[in-house]
Amino acid sequence: MLLKEKQELILKALKAEKNLKYCNSGVIGGFDSFILSNLPKLALGEVKLHEYTHEFNKYTELTLQERHLLLKKLELEIKNKLNTKEEGIFSPKVIEIKNQKENVEEQSDKNQNMQLDNNIKQSDIEKSKQPTSEKVQINKKQIKSKEYSITESALNNIAEIGSKKISHLKRLGIENIEDILYYFPRRYEDRSQVRNISELVDGEVNTILATIKSVEVVTPRPRLKILKAILEDTTGVITAIWYNQTFLKNKLNKDKKIYLTGKVDMRFEKQIKVSDYTFFNESNNENPGIVPIYPAVEGISQKMITSIIKTTLNQYLTTIKEYLPPEILKEYHLMSIKEAIREIHFPSNWYLQNKARYRLVFEELLILQLGIKSLRKVTKNNTGISHVKKEKLTTYFLESLPYKLTDAQFKVIGDINKDMESTHSMNRLIQGDVGSGKTVVAIWALLKAIAGGYQGALMAPTEILAEQHYLSFLEILVPLGIIPVLLTGSMTKKEKSEKSLGILQGKYKLIIGTHALIQNEVVFDNLGIVVIDEQHRFGVNQRFELQKKGLSPDLLVMTATPIPRSLALTLYGDMELSVIDELPPGRQSVKTYHLDEKEIDRVYNFMRKEVTLGGQVYIVCPLVEESEKLDLENATNLAEYLSKDVFPELNVGLIHGRLKVSEKENVMQKFRAGEINILVATTVIEVGVNVPNATVMMIKNAERFGLAQLHQLRGRVGRSSKKSYCILISNLKSKESRARMEIMTSSTDGFIIAEQDLNLRGPGDFFGTRQHGLPSLKIADIIKDHTIMEVTKDLAMRILTEDAESSKYNLLMRHVYRKFKTTTI
Repeated sequence: MLLKEKQELILKALKAEKNLKYCNSGVIGGFDSFILSNLPKLALGEVKLHEYTHEFNKYTELTLQERHLLLKKLELEIKNKLNTKEEGIFSPKVIEIKNQKENVEEQSDKNQNMQLDNNIKQSDIEKSKQPTSEKVQINKKQIKSKEYSITESALNNIAEIGSKKISHLKRLGIENIEDILYYFPRRYEDRSQVRNISELVDGEVNTILATIKSVEVVTPRPRLKILKAILEDTTGVITAIWYNQTFLKNKLNKDKKIYLTGKVDMRFEKQIKVSDYTFFNESNNENPGIVPIYPAVEGISQKMITSIIKTTLNQYLTTIKEYLPPEILKEYHLMSIKEAIREIHFPSNWYLQNKARYRLVFEELLILQLGIKSLRKVTKNNTGISHVKKEKLTTYFLESLPYKLTDAQFKVIGDINKDMESTHSMNRLIQGDVGSGKTVVAIWALLKAIAGGYQGALMAPTEILAEQHYLSFLEILVPLGIIPVLLTGSMTKKEKSEKSLGILQGKYKLIIGTHALIQNEVVFDNLGIVVIDEQHRFGVNQRFELQKKGLSPDLLVMTATPIPRSLALTLYGDMELSVIDELPPGRQSVKTYHLDEKEIDRVYNFMRKEVTLGGQVYIVCPLVEESEKLDLENATNLAEYLSKDVFPELNVGLIHGRLKVSEKENVMQKFRAGEINILVATTVIEVGVNVPNATVMMIKNAERFGLAQLHQLRGRVGRSSKKSYCILISNLKSKESRARMEIMTSSTDGFIIAEQDLNLRGPGDFFGTRQHGLPSLKIADIIKDHTIMEVTKDLAMRILTEDAESSKYNLLMRHVYRKFKTTTI
């Protein structure tokens, strides 16, 4: 029986059980027994299979409401699979190997075309227990093929790696042998230029070859032991210094030759502070050459990492499979994968190191492009909801606003309207700077879905942002007769249960929440649109998990974090892109200043003056990443100090993450009404707070914030025609901090700031660790390697449009599938 027929069979059984009021009699012999016997044939994946098996094993113990939720969830799961057109790399026809394909015949059993009304015959149940088709089994084996098991085998297969080293390696993100092979150096030191002692340059890192003459250990103070070795060559004498490495004394034998690399210091005597050493080998007479320097953590040294990688290469290099076909290697003048891995770790010379890097960057970006373009192909072909042209609610909403939308907002609404009324699922990213009006556009889309009888959901990355959206939506939508509901993880079990039931019953039409929305307990009655705020903080998986709560609902993603176009096309290549590039009229640019903590009294006087002129002030407290409790203490203490000692004549308010939603709303309502002059806050005001009368934003310890976050905070002021100011208070201790403050004071353009942030921190840090849900880039740099990106983009398109079914791409496409294995389609 075909997979599709099995899925339809289960749907009939679900309907029968529902009609019989969930009394476990939808199928003769027990509905739960029937489902348990057929679950393995639905290709749900191991995690889902385990989850549903566990739940249906206790089906008879569930309440009727819990049974209803469980069946609804499974029904949506199956219907989503039936509704998705599997194309691109995620299609079995692409994944399977051609020479096996000819030997695979699809099994069919016409006798399994069961007729289900309110029950299923016992004989049909027995037939349904036949094994799943050979074709599906083969595809599973292909995905877990031998070459993957070799390169993904456990770390303890390497002789010199024990349990202690394994724990250290895991802190570096190394989980298996493949991770070791692809753990690339962050830089290199060229030690091929060996200098004579007489040629050394003070302050430089140099490499010498010298003979050990004497060794001693000195202890200038407790806990500091210095190992000193006197060395000489034909041109002079030098003292080598090692700190707290006295164990080396027994290795540094007199008259032994040694290569030393370190920083030269000639202030008092000629010294070299050793960073690395290698004993001279008379048999090959080779110098250290180009030496790789790897990212390291405490407990595992450079020498240890280098040794582990060398051992792994010797043991496993020959097992690495070449994913790129010979034609591609030849056309683009690429090294083989084995040579590239060897040369990237231990380069013979700089030319070969550059060739190795080019090959590895090329492959990494090609895999990224193939995966993203295939995702786009899948999502673009999904049959979606064609929303009706009911404009009364959306028109009333726009007319109720106290301002007119910008041309850019109307253009994006036009894009969304076209998407929502088409027969394909909308998959659109709205990008715009702070204050450009993305939220209003998102509300319009949610209302269009609600007007047609569907539910709308908005998912924010944190409870604070979800609460902010909820509070602002309440203010806007209650006059229209729509009351949103908030669902977050910190709510009590009873609260979540009550709200989940209301969502299931269709009582709530607009649901705002966090990751709680994608929990199994939350089942929607009729989800028509999903809006995701700040997408870069979510994985691709979470985006699809929320979409799976309905039958191909539309997806709208909005981000206030400005993302350079080059990066946006890479991270969101599976989505259509709309940009709101126009701010509402009448707004003035926010003047930004950077001041030292010593000038804080001057800032307080300026605040008093602004309040006298009718303005209001935000003060954002120092960020203490280690402790929310310390954040709260800092904010509370500062608010108390300002109220009593600095501004006794003014009203000082306090808002922080631990306040209840109602308490936060009360504080913000007072601030909006002008009852609070100065609001002390943690970063709960980062996004979504709109108080046009606020004219000053002071951020303490500004160096502790990233550029994007500083820009978001600055966006809380400058929301009217009044002159507004952002004052950054910090004591700069690093070049990077100084550079960040200079960027903030010189530009208010979010896209320029984002470009600068990328240049300072790189794409990985800009988005956080693997948060975008795509395969992490181990060697490529999206900004610096943009020319290779363009080449691989064209090649990926060629492969997917012209040659996708060619057997020469089997290994490559399966490798892409494996890299995107966390992506749920």
